Amino acid sequence: MSDCPVNPKRETRNPEPVAPKVGTDQTLVILPVRDVVVFPQMVIPLVFGRPKSKAALDEIRNTERPILLVTQRDGTVEDPTPKDLHEVGCLARVVQLMDLPDDTVRAMIEGVARVRVTHYVRSLPFLEAYGEPLAETEYESPEIEATMREVVAQFERAVTMSRHIPPDAVGSAMSMREPGKLADFVCSCLGRPPEEKQEILETGDVAERLDKVHRQLIVELGILELEQKIHARVRDEMSSSQREFYLREQLRAIQDELGEREGGTHEADEYRQKIEAAGMSAEAAEKALREVERLERIPPVAPEGTVIRTYLDWLVALPWKKSTRDKINIGRAEAILDEDHYGLKKPKERVLEFLAVRKLVRRTKGPILAFIGPPGVGKTSIGRSIARALGRKFIRISLGGVRDEAEIRGHRRTYVGALPGRIMQGIRDCSSHNPVFMLDEIDKLGIDFRGDPSSALLEALDPEQNGSFSDHYLEVPFDLSRVMFIATGNVLATVPPALRDRMEVIEFPGYVDEEKLAIAKGFLVTKQVKDHGLKPAHLQFTDKALRAMIRGYTREAGVRELERKIATACRKTAKRVAAGDKSKLTVTPKNVEDLLGLRIYLDDDKRKENQVGVATGLAFTETGGETLQVEVAISNGKGEILLTGRLGEVMKESAQAALSYARTKAEPLSLAKDFFQTHDFHVHVPSGAVPKEGPSAGVTIATAILSALGGREVRYDVAMTGEVTLHGRVLPVGGVREKVLAAHRSRIPNVVIPKENEKDLKELDDLPEDVRQDMTFIFATTMDQVVAAALV
Repeated sequence: MSDCPVNPKRETRNPEPVAPKVGTDQTLVILPVRDVVVFPQMVIPLVFGRPKSKAALDEIRNTERPILLVTQRDGTVEDPTPKDLHEVGCLARVVQLMDLPDDTVRAMIEGVARVRVTHYVRSLPFLEAYGEPLAETEYESPEIEATMREVVAQFERAVTMSRHIPPDAVGSAMSMREPGKLADFVCSCLGRPPEEKQEILETGDVAERLDKVHRQLIVELGILELEQKIHARVRDEMSSSQREFYLREQLRAIQDELGEREGGTHEADEYRQKIEAAGMSAEAAEKALREVERLERIPPVAPEGTVIRTYLDWLVALPWKKSTRDKINIGRAEAILDEDHYGLKKPKERVLEFLAVRKLVRRTKGPILAFIGPPGVGKTSIGRSIARALGRKFIRISLGGVRDEAEIRGHRRTYVGALPGRIMQGIRDCSSHNPVFMLDEIDKLGIDFRGDPSSALLEALDPEQNGSFSDHYLEVPFDLSRVMFIATGNVLATVPPALRDRMEVIEFPGYVDEEKLAIAKGFLVTKQVKDHGLKPAHLQFTDKALRAMIRGYTREAGVRELERKIATACRKTAKRVAAGDKSKLTVTPKNVEDLLGLRIYLDDDKRKENQVGVATGLAFTETGGETLQVEVAISNGKGEILLTGRLGEVMKESAQAALSYARTKAEPLSLAKDFFQTHDFHVHVPSGAVPKEGPSAGVTIATAILSALGGREVRYDVAMTGEVTLHGRVLPVGGVREKVLAAHRSRIPNVVIPKENEKDLKELDDLPEDVRQDMTFIFATTMDQVVAAALV
């Protein structure tokens, strides 16, 4: 039980005992108290429950020894030691002791004098110490008399404003003629913190003590005035609100009698009819009806009415029960997909599997598909074809650069101009709760202080949770389980793992030249000729011309740049036709440069001869596969390695590992023992403005270094990929298909790949047959095999 003051009105004081005095040869019983400071001439009831305190009271009960009440520095300490107590306390006498049923002792105590503790004698079973009276300097002066009058006047004001000081305290203060007693009495009545009261107790100079109490009194008056202002403001606001409510109810009754509430009633009834017709869930309908009731209770011109109307308009506009009926015809769906897109075997097969399951099981959860691949391979356009094949509506939202979580889940209605998130807006716009919903560029979501949009997508893209998706603005669950979500992106690495785990990833490979030719002939040329207002009689492309455009003007995994080049030829033809020349133009390899300018990519842009210290590697980027040259130069120096070409950290570490492996070959290469300490190595990857990253260039860098060390040339018709270890092992890498296609585009017939990637090539059933026939694959497990295949 803590030691604390209690209501003094329940106790009676015994005037019999004589006030104790402090002697130099007599110890004092110390009674620690918490959150209370006792002053001389102050009578206060306290409750003691701690073992040491009760032991001290038993000692006082038996011996009537003097006690000293000392306030703790920290009231939370349960077993205070001398260092936990202030040095100055109040000598007191016990007027009355009473044992209570809860094993505590109630004591009525009267303060006598200030005493400073000199030193402690013991701590058990209770605290005991020697003390000396605190010297008090007391004198009379006009200034003290004036301060006393000011203190009494200010105290009278405080009593009238405070509900905690009894009114008769003013009379007691007025009757006091001693400034020290007046200061103690006023301070004990004020609700100041114990630290400030302790400061008054420790002040021996009476004039200084009175001045400190005067300052405390002024601070307390300021707080009491502020409390009164707050109380008056709250009371006025409550009175105004109650008055407004009473008048509004009277106005409502008068309007009912006069029949003037028909407009408001009509609006509310109209909303009720819309809510019933919308087919909402029970929870949503209940919330909507509550908002209608709120709308009825507020004036038509109130700003809150506009917020409620907007919210209700959103609720009734959502397609709670509206949906499109799936046209489940496998043959027709396959024909539509083949009509719109060339190739893309795996994505088409997955869509047809979904249709087959849907035909057998009518109620299935919508799949969450992720189309990952380089730009321009048809990820977005195949989403429209899927919607057309299913007979569903199609929605597309772009997530590129979205950084605000509210873009996905909406804003709270407390914000001005709040709206639902992009998902619910799309559902409202398409008026169907089972559309094909495409989330474009999901790999480019951002994150900042406004939240993480990818985390907000977790609920929407989880088939186990999206049956009750809750938008922050709507605040009612909406069923998204029948929506077919399709996400698209260029790379999977930037998609958060939690989001990636909820999606079925389908990789879109890049196109080879023959596929690009087929797409151009079947889709692009026809589309661009029509878009430019031309007819087949005005313009024709030969196959050789299209191949020349593919190889000489584009170097991409998709077909966007190829489409732009075809559009350029169409624009020049449209200009000629508009000028009156309607003769037919046949585009051939001979006149391609007249239409498109000089070739951008020449056949000789790759090396056509064997070189020392130059090796060809393969890389996988967001735009597909690419070839890259690695050059190594050795010069006299201090054994340092210089890496240039804007290499990433992983690629730099691969170069370090390749050089460390090359050091182990010093003896077979007949190099001097200090060769690596006296020569510098410069590894450069051209196209220095383009960032490069990844471990797959390890074997390429190692091959170039070994070529430079041994003076052996690297074959120009060999490209390679793979990670190298310090002991010369070749580890598997990713993006094998794209890298093989990059080598084929660059007309490099021989490709060295890790042995563990052999299974990846066997699984590439969509790799064109002409590519397999043109390419020779060399599978390596060690650098010795790579060197044997690559060096002359």
